[in-house]
Amino acid sequence: MTNNNNQQVVRLALLLGLFSTLGPFTIDMYLPAFPEIAKQFTTTASLVQFSLTACLLGLGVGQLVMGSLSDVYGRRTPLLISMAAYVVSSLACALAPNIGLLIVFRFVQGFAASAGIVISRAIARDLFSGNELTKFFSLLLLVGNLGPLAAPVAGSGVLSFTTWIGVFIALALLGTYLWLMTKSRLQETLPVDRRSPTNFAHQLRSYGMLLRDRQFLGCMLAQGIMIAGVFAYVSGTPFIYQNIYGVSPTVFALLFGTNGISLIIGSQIVGRMSHRVSEHTFVLFGLWLALLASVTVLVVAIVHGPLFTLVIPLFIFVAAIGITSTAAFPLAMENQANMAGSAAALLGVIPFLLGAVVAPLVGIAGENTAVPLGVIILVSSTIAMLAYFLLVRPQHASTSKAAADSQ
Repeated sequence: MTNNNNQQVVRLALLLGLFSTLGPFTIDMYLPAFPEIAKQFTTTASLVQFSLTACLLGLGVGQLVMGSLSDVYGRRTPLLISMAAYVVSSLACALAPNIGLLIVFRFVQGFAASAGIVISRAIARDLFSGNELTKFFSLLLLVGNLGPLAAPVAGSGVLSFTTWIGVFIALALLGTYLWLMTKSRLQETLPVDRRSPTNFAHQLRSYGMLLRDRQFLGCMLAQGIMIAGVFAYVSGTPFIYQNIYGVSPTVFALLFGTNGISLIIGSQIVGRMSHRVSEHTFVLFGLWLALLASVTVLVVAIVHGPLFTLVIPLFIFVAAIGITSTAAFPLAMENQANMAGSAAALLGVIPFLLGAVVAPLVGIAGENTAVPLGVIILVSSTIAMLAYFLLVRPQHASTSKAAADSQ
């Protein structure tokens, strides 16, 4: 690849990475304001966490819809419409008079933000395949994973001079910028002759075909269930760090932001070594690493260990997510060139739907214990490993054996 082509790839990764960051910013930026929102609306921690659940549901359901629409109408038009809807819903969140309407508007906001996540990944599959897709996806994640690092810090910065309402106004401005980027810089990558028919039954059949593909299903569950564990961390740490360990919103934002660093480390390890180490090996390594880290988190939570003994294994756990998701994505998308939007949608929907379930469970035992967090991420790590070993591993072993026999 020439230097000129390399520069084009980097520019494209930067642009698509910006759309990928919309999800983390939508999820994470208002986290430091959780206690403030609970106080203003005179409500409970679980109800405030349910506003996060609503957003995750919107992000999950939205990806199914927007992924299919992008296979039918192309990538650019659905993205433009979604960015406009994101701006409007963000302003609606800022003006919400009670927790109930905030929850409703957060669902709409998440639904609109989903287009940035699913369509950016579909565009990547439109343009790349095989090892090149693994490398590009790791580059895309390098940019996208700056979102979890920057979002809580940005939210804390906004809260230093205004209320939580200012956070949603800032998100509206971000959505406006992304709409302008879509309009001026993003070209269509799905030719008309490769688009799916405008037929709902056809879309359902596409999803059915994907779910019958054992490698796709196993990779989808392995990475999806693991990432759902991260949402338990996202939902629980605002209260765990600030209420149990007594850190300030600024210190919380800095601690929470380390998950962006760990995601970047995990994804870049895969991208840099993909020509030497197989994606299957990386997935296995990430799953084992997550399991060990989650056991440590649960033990620390039970004995109420010092803050650093909780932060370090959580850092490792999130790094393991970066490894697993970066390696599992190209494996899942390997044979899905004609259904890239739908495939990317299913890969995206599982983490958010499961995350929507586990997010409020972290606070089920109250705001003064981290044990539910430890239990949830341990269970998610265990189930993810079972999904890989039951669905993906046997097929990979049989394919490798067949290849060896044919030589």
